[in-house]
Amino acid sequence: MIYGVKDKPKIPQLILFSLQQLLAVLAATIAVPIIVGNGMSTSAALFGAGVGTLVYLLFTKFKSPVFLGSSFAFLESMAAAFAGGVSASLGYVGLIIGAVLAGLVYVIIAVVVKFAGVRWIDKIMPAVVIGPAVAIIGLSLAGNAIGDLMSGNVFGTASEWAFKFDDAGQQVFENGVPVVEEVTKSVMLCSPFAALVCGLVALAVTIVCSVYGKKLMKMIPFIIGILSGYAVAAIFTGIGYGAHCDALKIIDFAKFKHMQWYPDFAFISAFVNGSYTTGKVGSIGAYIGTIAVAYIPVSFVVFAEHIADHKNISSIIGEDLLKDPGLTRTLLGDGIGSMAGAFFGGCPNTTYGESVGCVAISGNASVITIVVTAGLAIVFSFIAPFVTFLATIPSCVMGGVCIALYGFIAVSGLKMIQKVDLGDNRNLFVVSVILIAGVGGMCLTFGSVKITEVACALILGILVNLLVNIKRKKKGGEQLEIDIDAASDENKTEETNEKV
Repeated sequence: MIYGVKDKPKIPQLILFSLQQLLAVLAATIAVPIIVGNGMSTSAALFGAGVGTLVYLLFTKFKSPVFLGSSFAFLESMAAAFAGGVSASLGYVGLIIGAVLAGLVYVIIAVVVKFAGVRWIDKIMPAVVIGPAVAIIGLSLAGNAIGDLMSGNVFGTASEWAFKFDDAGQQVFENGVPVVEEVTKSVMLCSPFAALVCGLVALAVTIVCSVYGKKLMKMIPFIIGILSGYAVAAIFTGIGYGAHCDALKIIDFAKFKHMQWYPDFAFISAFVNGSYTTGKVGSIGAYIGTIAVAYIPVSFVVFAEHIADHKNISSIIGEDLLKDPGLTRTLLGDGIGSMAGAFFGGCPNTTYGESVGCVAISGNASVITIVVTAGLAIVFSFIAPFVTFLATIPSCVMGGVCIALYGFIAVSGLKMIQKVDLGDNRNLFVVSVILIAGVGGMCLTFGSVKITEVACALILGILVNLLVNIKRKKKGGEQLEIDIDAASDENKTEETNEKV
């Protein structure tokens, strides 16, 4: 690390480092409210992420350099808050209740850890398990990075003919002939090749700055890379509009015409505006039960990812955060920070792999950088032009830099197993199972609850590790008895020699 956890960079550097962190986590943070829809505010999500991060830092005694952003794990849970024809106001109430319930799960686990300690984590999740599990966090995001690398932000409409289906999902026929209808859908205008060029420029500049840059340039490669990719995309877009060539239209500058000048906070939408109609849900009690079922099980899944993220950042900065400040504090910070973030933005928060990757590449683990990043997120949520500018950064540019970000997460996980003996089939089986299950996308869905590939791979790895070490423990016990007997015989021999 160029800057350790307690180090304080100079103010100009500090601002640039914080902007870099913000750019690294921004795309995913504002993507969640966009995906959920229902009028959710991206600027409010940014504000909530800043507040949640500050809460997390307070609980962790400013020892963990991680930013908290909107959690993708709760996407389906958040969608359930608006399902069944409930009113928008009640939907926002559901978002806040769900985040509180999820946070309470973390609080309960934190209390258990307080009394049970963390030694059990080292036993069931040693390096041979947690290493490849952390690698899966990065590898599972690889598809997102490559998908974004080929995408722009300007969309148009296109029509196509398709077979008609009724509300029950049955195909419609007339006189025995299938009925066709014209369907309008949204399509990306730019050429994937043009988007690819912009993304690769962003990636190449990031690599060059990190490897060959000196001093400040070496520590803010993402800012320079993103701005370079954005500049190329802006040139392509200008040519596209001037020459009426849709294939070069990458950046959606029309977003500047509809700037949101203040955040629409979730608590205002929930408790100030509108009415509470339950739609098909039936009653408020049934609705709260639906929210509980949608949120609580997912919290246990995210708990596994919480441990993996903190093991990862611990290996990067060279300090075990699960011992100091301790898993109890990181859980409380994550859980209560998530509650606070959802109260303002509606989105439960979680530790971000992009933030961890940014720390690894820049070599800056200074917690004060995360504090300033959180402050900037809060301030910028009220500055419409800046938030809109961030929202116009094309997917291809973020995809280019995320190749490096997600790759560093994967590599940091693999570094954890450098000292693991992979010549031992026990270890080889554990690592192999985790990698294949995670890369293969193994996930389980139970109603509205989805166990992600990261959680599935981690759980499967824990079970395999326990399976292959059953006899090892028995042999270990036998070997211990033999060693004790041998030591006893040796002592008797020494005593006899002394008498003689």
